[in-house]
Amino acid sequence: MTAHYWCELAWLGGPRVAEGVVIAVEGDRITAVRAGVPVRPEGAVPLEGLTLPALANAHSHAFHRALRGRTHAGRGNFWTWRDLMYRVAGRLDPDSYGRLARAVFAEMALAGIGVVGEFHYVHHRPGGGSYDDANAMGAALVAAARDAGIRLTLLDTLYLHGGLDRALDSGYEPLRPEQSRFSDGSADRWVARVEELACTFSGPMVQVGAAVHSVRAVDPPSVKMAADWAQQRGAPLHFHASEQPAENEQCLGVHGVTPIDLIAQAGGLGPMTTLVHATHADGRDQALIGEAGALCCLCPTTERDLADGIGPSARLARHGARLCLGSDSHAAVDIFEEARTVEGDQRATTGERGVFAADDLAAMATSGGYESLGWPDGGSLEAGALADFATIRLDSVRLAGTDAETALAAAIFAAASADVHHLVVGGTTVVRDGRHTTIDVATELASAITEVVAS
Repeated sequence: MTAHYWCELAWLGGPRVAEGVVIAVEGDRITAVRAGVPVRPEGAVPLEGLTLPALANAHSHAFHRALRGRTHAGRGNFWTWRDLMYRVAGRLDPDSYGRLARAVFAEMALAGIGVVGEFHYVHHRPGGGSYDDANAMGAALVAAARDAGIRLTLLDTLYLHGGLDRALDSGYEPLRPEQSRFSDGSADRWVARVEELACTFSGPMVQVGAAVHSVRAVDPPSVKMAADWAQQRGAPLHFHASEQPAENEQCLGVHGVTPIDLIAQAGGLGPMTTLVHATHADGRDQALIGEAGALCCLCPTTERDLADGIGPSARLARHGARLCLGSDSHAAVDIFEEARTVEGDQRATTGERGVFAADDLAAMATSGGYESLGWPDGGSLEAGALADFATIRLDSVRLAGTDAETALAAAIFAAASADVHHLVVGGTTVVRDGRHTTIDVATELASAITEVVAS
């Protein structure tokens, strides 16, 4: 059965939006898109405002949402924040994490996000012992995304070491007690577990990809094993890379190269690779990324919250890197804010405006993220694409006065997640009139966060 949606305005690509757009959907696919239809056809669902491809959140740690407001006001840096994060990670079990992730993914749906890449490394019991089901935590995340109604790319993360130290013969510190539950003990055991995860859960709304936590936590031979698994599976491969100056200094001290160069030498850099942050990527790093056809995921609300620095997004793009966005630690769940901050940061550091056009930023927020997460047929409004789209109202105090000429720029530079009033994912309505169709999101967030921080 074909469903029809009539969009007052829709972004079909390029610098302008189209008026009076009818989207036909059958199953989980768009079958036709027709613009220039001024009157809603009978039976078509009216979508007033601006309809965009659903937004993509290419980098998430769902449990970090419990830290919002609890880590932001004090002094310190990434490393002091990390200690607080470990405390919350230590309190999670499959049930509590499932409840928290369900609420966080539903919050993302309210923000117009149709797909999330969950960078998942809380695998085992505190202390490192396995649950009876070694993938119990991953299974909880899959169930959470299903309940929330959004697509999930579960980026199961390899984590073996506690950090880099040139004073040690191996160059790697042992795991700290609070890190032990992140590790499978060896890359071989990680491969066996993630293969079982992929065989069990891959489907129309779920993909299982690979992640390497960082070169601080994974040695080069193990990076290669993760990259080989992802390549054999045709799966996305994500890395935290060059997030902090200290990370670069430590890697240079132990290996004589930067983290991104090390990833390339280990066979981890390719067209299905996404480097998260790349905030301190140097000129050679940028060239390597572009030559490999890799992506970079920028998370500016987190990067500024943690005082990580401003990444070289314009230089990365000039070298050929493809860009996408993530909310990472969930200081905010608002992809519009992530997109405009990329441009705002470049304006602040270059003294120039318009480093990225509005449609460049819109592509980062949509198709760039879908591609990074292994859904290349998503992130666009065209026949054959996944039927994932979000609609924002244009009559809020933020967007009042917007017309067709200014709609895309207004959305990118002024809209907030609160302006999303409709979301369709896989042909199913997930958000209607600004409310999740099945979940009381605020209530569940409050309950799940209280459970985790009070335990």
